[in-house]
Amino acid sequence: MRQAITNKNPFLVTAGILVFLACLPLVLPKFYVYILSLIFVTALLAMSLNLVVGHGGMYQFHHGVFYGIGAYTLALVLTKTSLPAWIGFAAAPVCSAIAGLLIGLFCVRLTKLYFGMLQISLGSLIWAIAFRWYALTGGDDGIHGIPIPGWIASISNSYYFILFLLTICLSVMYLILHSPFGSTLRAVRDNPERCEAVGINVRFHQLVAISIATFFAGLAGSLFVVVEGSVFPDLLFWVLSLEVFIMCLLGGWFTFAGPILGAAIIVALRTFVGVYTEYWTLILGIILILLIFFLPEGVMGFVEAKIKDRRETATRR
Repeated sequence: MRQAITNKNPFLVTAGILVFLACLPLVLPKFYVYILSLIFVTALLAMSLNLVVGHGGMYQFHHGVFYGIGAYTLALVLTKTSLPAWIGFAAAPVCSAIAGLLIGLFCVRLTKLYFGMLQISLGSLIWAIAFRWYALTGGDDGIHGIPIPGWIASISNSYYFILFLLTICLSVMYLILHSPFGSTLRAVRDNPERCEAVGINVRFHQLVAISIATFFAGLAGSLFVVVEGSVFPDLLFWVLSLEVFIMCLLGGWFTFAGPILGAAIIVALRTFVGVYTEYWTLILGIILILLIFFLPEGVMGFVEAKIKDRRETATRR
């Protein structure tokens, strides 16, 4: 009986968190609801990156480009065509996944740092196209005044829409990572040579992981359009990818919820500390230095290690 209750605790905690988050727009000012929506979008992007970096061991240094592809896809559908909005929301992650697959076909032939450098080069090419193609993408001005569908145009409605999709995406990611495919992906991360020796197609699993991760990154990009109502080339630039990389490092590479915590910390620092000083990145740098020395597994990794130690101590008693 006690074991059954223990197994249900994570689901009860998750349900409680969702109920709490659903109630926040009823009591918080609109600005804070907007910030929470932005945190949710960024968290989804960070989670998608962690799927290939933390669990797949691939140096996905320019993951942000797929975020930008998703955002531009939805923006172009809403501004350049008369197609229904749902087609844009469906096309955004699909286009990102296709781009991820095409770039991945070249990158998986290389390993580790060379993988990341080649991806930065190919991603920068996509950024250059968006930056220069004024007729289609608006160039360095981007696309503004995107007509968001009325049913998600308000801050509260967009919040609930993003929270709903985030919950579904995180559930799917959890199932993927706890499936045989997820176990194989971690095995490929830890020892690709041995995996090849026992007959596992390493490149195939890496390509599938990249496609899944870029799919969710594209979906996050489309949700960014819902929050901001505009897109710009910076979404495709490597600096954003570095920022998301730091989120995963800060929260914890090898944990499931770590990137969510990292995204919340970075967005909060950028929003609230940035009001008082433009050198908020200096504070972030100090935090990262302390993190590397004292919490190399990230904040969530440290918390999970402590919980595990307490459980082991209680079991011995």
